Amino acid sequence: MTVGIVVVSHSSKIAEGAVELAAQMAPDVELVAAGGTDDDRIGTSLEKVLAAVEQSLVDSGGDGVVVLTDLGSAVMTAESAMEFASAPEAVRLADAPLVEGLVAAAVAAQGGAGVEDVLKAAEAVRFGGGTERPDETPHTGAPDASGDFELINPLGMHARPAAKIAGGLSGMDAEVTVNGVDGMSIMALMALAAGQGTTLHVEARGKDAAKAVGYVRRLVEEGFGEL
Repeated sequence: MTVGIVVVSHSSKIAEGAVELAAQMAPDVELVAAGGTDDDRIGTSLEKVLAAVEQSLVDSGGDGVVVLTDLGSAVMTAESAMEFASAPEAVRLADAPLVEGLVAAAVAAQGGAGVEDVLKAAEAVRFGGGTERPDETPHTGAPDASGDFELINPLGMHARPAAKIAGGLSGMDAEVTVNGVDGMSIMALMALAAGQGTTLHVEARGKDAAKAVGYVRRLVEEGFGEL
């Protein structure tokens, strides 16, 4: 089982489209769209959102649920649904942009992250997806493992390669940077705009440092399955 994710939007089309996008990068994660009113107009529905949360709680097998929303009243509707949920303590509301936060959360959940880490992945997007947060300082000293790998796939670091790197690394006991950004942040990796022929410099620290560098190396050498 993995953490479930619910998408609350004023538009059913936006919610469904966002879920469709995230599912391409996290096929094993339970993603539930809860957009629009009960009669499919623009707006939100407490009944629809509550039903989505309850479905996600069941399907996630107790691993928890993260809810993402678009505009103001969707937040209030989500908060009300959480209060009425059968297990409110297992539901978290993310303060994150809907699409970017959803993709980041879905990739983290795909990698086996728990509900708190999935929530953090979504909210980290607010800081631009880099390695540094307001309460963090850069690492000093040599990494435990590192490597330089040239991108050979034609499209370079687009969404799916970024999702493969971030998703795989999220399950390892290591802090990893790729060209200076957080290797577990799909948005940060995509923001590198690294095209074919670009060299990725990977640094890792922690118990699984060598494993993490080797994982990125294999993905790059295989062209992320796109060759």
